[in-house]
Amino acid sequence: MRFAELAEYLEKLEGTASRLEMTRILAELFSRTNLEDARLVAYMTQGRLGPAYKSPDFGIADKQMLKALGPRANELFKKLGDLGLVAEKLNKESGIRNHGIKEVYDKLLEIAQAGGGGSQELKMKLIGELVDHLSGKEAKYAVKMILGKLRTGFSDMTVLDSLSWMIAGDKSLRQQIESMYNVRADLGEIASEIVRHKKPRKLGSEIGTPVLMARAERAKDAAEIWERNGRCALEYKLDGLRIQAHVQRNKISLFSRGLENVTSMYPDVVEGLAKQIKHDCMVEGEMIALGKDGRFLPFQETVQRKRKYQITEMAGKIPLTIYLFDVLAAEKMDVTNKTYDERRKRLEELVIPGKTVRLMPKKTAESTKDIEEFFGRAIGDGCEGIIAKKSDGIYAAGARNFNWIKYKKSYDKSTLADTIDAVVMGYDVGQGKRSGFGIGDFLIGVYDHKSDKYLTVAKVGTGLTDEEWRELKVKCQNLKVKSIPDNYAVSKQMECDFWVEPRLVAEIRADEITKSPMHTSGYALRFPRFEGWREKKPEEATDISEIKRLYTLSYEGR
Repeated sequence: MRFAELAEYLEKLEGTASRLEMTRILAELFSRTNLEDARLVAYMTQGRLGPAYKSPDFGIADKQMLKALGPRANELFKKLGDLGLVAEKLNKESGIRNHGIKEVYDKLLEIAQAGGGGSQELKMKLIGELVDHLSGKEAKYAVKMILGKLRTGFSDMTVLDSLSWMIAGDKSLRQQIESMYNVRADLGEIASEIVRHKKPRKLGSEIGTPVLMARAERAKDAAEIWERNGRCALEYKLDGLRIQAHVQRNKISLFSRGLENVTSMYPDVVEGLAKQIKHDCMVEGEMIALGKDGRFLPFQETVQRKRKYQITEMAGKIPLTIYLFDVLAAEKMDVTNKTYDERRKRLEELVIPGKTVRLMPKKTAESTKDIEEFFGRAIGDGCEGIIAKKSDGIYAAGARNFNWIKYKKSYDKSTLADTIDAVVMGYDVGQGKRSGFGIGDFLIGVYDHKSDKYLTVAKVGTGLTDEEWRELKVKCQNLKVKSIPDNYAVSKQMECDFWVEPRLVAEIRADEITKSPMHTSGYALRFPRFEGWREKKPEEATDISEIKRLYTLSYEGR
């Protein structure tokens, strides 16, 4: 496929707000690709050069792009306000228009990977060379990709819908294709597989490619856990940083819950895994800081390690311990479909006892009393609570079900017994003191898998420091869209001054959940307040079924 054709499709995608129409356009686009082009199209339509966890950053700002585009660019930018449009205008009559997608992709990759002394000058030189050989429309979208400003307005899930549409003419195969993506979270690989086989097929986990992490349902007490699971495994629920570690002989990679590659941030954990894991494997665990007495420290201590600078210094001050609780692949064999008991046994065989890498404390529950006693022990040791796991349950990648049940310590009865992970949908301009921030509150929503829409639950205006308000404005500014996204369901009373793409996931505390006709979810958070940011994909945030569940639990507990 020619890059000029891809640019035509990007223009169509940019010009529609309808999710269904986007799905159809993408389906048509993928139907015209070969295996290699399908992989690249899956990345490039979202402005990436690879899967989200290993797509290189171009590191080019607007000022550098202006220099790369030449002397006329400044004047045009003042008129047009969009560097993509500037590149299009400058190249309207030029370009050979027969470059293949792979050829342009390789040039973009060369730009992104340019490093060392004089790298910025080299990047600008390479950008200039690339743009000079492109037509106006091609140059427009190449520049938008480089600047990270390609606003096609859809997520990975829309791409999965389009792959179903390509082979079935509807979304009927979405669930099967999503199951493939859940265990191989590389959109390019999935697109290539579907184009090759023209049907979904079963894939297993593969060391080096992240698996979407399994999630737990909630229980109000030990009796509910026993009623649902009977004899089951109990593990500590730590308030730390969840990590998926891919351990290979010559390489170790760490992925966050949001599938961000965070290997460089935790050299002490990488070193511990290299010493204490016997064979190649993919394991999951919780990283946490320990006090001198060996007790688990609060999350506020652990999260200080999440940084891109002064990494070695902080590793010395706050060393982390990783408590492993699951294994998803071992020695090139997928084990996600093995039972919990089988996986735990395999995990225990993999780990050499030591300081940095430990096994999550575990007990088998033979009664409700066992659950209550283990829960009390966990709370006494400084845990959030416990996780109860079905002994014969498989690892449900990317899913939330009662194979895993979390039971957390009760908060004061005046507050909701758990936080909400909600997606930022839009924001209003500030008044008074916040007028200087450019933002006064933000609208949050939860995901509805059935309708593939975000439903509102609250507007949040408390819990942020002045600096956090300023940072949020910058984040929102980078994600701002011209009109409300097609997959947002918002009542007139909750409309915002500005809308943003569904990318930011906030942890929100509230006093309670109440029913509300003003919010499209049917529920509202009473006195919501910001707690922090979560490393999650928007589709993995709290969904509408969880809101209903929390509402039920909060009233049953009174």
